[in-house]
Amino acid sequence: MNIFHSINDFSSTKKTILTLGTFDGVHIGHKKILKKITQNTENEKYESLVLTFFPHPRMVLQEHSDIKLLNTIDEKIDLLEKIGIENLVIHPFDEAFSRLTAEEFVSAILVDRFHIQKIIIGHDHRFGRNRTANIDDLIAYGKEYGFEVEQISVQEINDISVSSTKIRNALLEGDMALANGYLGYDYFLTGSIVKGKQLGRTIGFPTANLKIEENYKLIPQNGVYIVKSIIDGQTVFGMMNIGFNPTVDGQKQTIEIHYFDFNTDLYNQKISVSILQRIRSEQKFESLDLLKEQLEKDKKTALAYLNKF
Repeated sequence: MNIFHSINDFSSTKKTILTLGTFDGVHIGHKKILKKITQNTENEKYESLVLTFFPHPRMVLQEHSDIKLLNTIDEKIDLLEKIGIENLVIHPFDEAFSRLTAEEFVSAILVDRFHIQKIIIGHDHRFGRNRTANIDDLIAYGKEYGFEVEQISVQEINDISVSSTKIRNALLEGDMALANGYLGYDYFLTGSIVKGKQLGRTIGFPTANLKIEENYKLIPQNGVYIVKSIIDGQTVFGMMNIGFNPTVDGQKQTIEIHYFDFNTDLYNQKISVSILQRIRSEQKFESLDLLKEQLEKDKKTALAYLNKF
């Protein structure tokens, strides 16, 4: 997949089949649109192109927005590449870009820069300054400038009935079954393993401490989760605690993973942790012995869950 970090960087000798949006989560609803893009370019006459934006428009246009995103940029790139998208343009969204009129956007970007043959878009998509233009306007521009517009119908979207907002809410409630079902994959966190207080190893549960650099990444509800990672080509299962470690009076949120039957030094490695199921809420215990006793129970719960598959 070719990656461009600005609309102005893009160039191609072929016409493009294009879609655009934030695609946060690259969930099953997004994939319906993205697969149409790749199906339209199978004869290699055209190239597939996804235009997305960073920062998220709400981060720029809503002064006090505290929106958290389902994917970091790197995670989104990986997910789009797996679908088979050929070209990805990640354009820096700013106020100047938001002030482009609909016709300026169509003429200068879609036609002159991207040379589009066809745009595939959701029926409710709005664009241009103050989001005043709609699908009917886009169809009219298509006739004027010579490109096709294919809209994803209300029925198709309703058949899936999924949105990034619904997924965010499910994760904040710890409902992994609902979130993962909507995503079409297990929600995952990506970060580097850093040194922690190393208290886990004193009670027989050594943990890898995950540090996520991107502060906009959505972290699920605090609690204990069943997880898996691919480390050096090996699938490793474990359990993860998200929270403040109240038993030892922790002051900041941490993400700690205890991998089962795994003893490799992971410090400074970058890993992804897929979240399979939530076990329980975070609790404060009166002693480390009681914490250890609960962790033994959590491990049994996790292994019983994993043995079902």
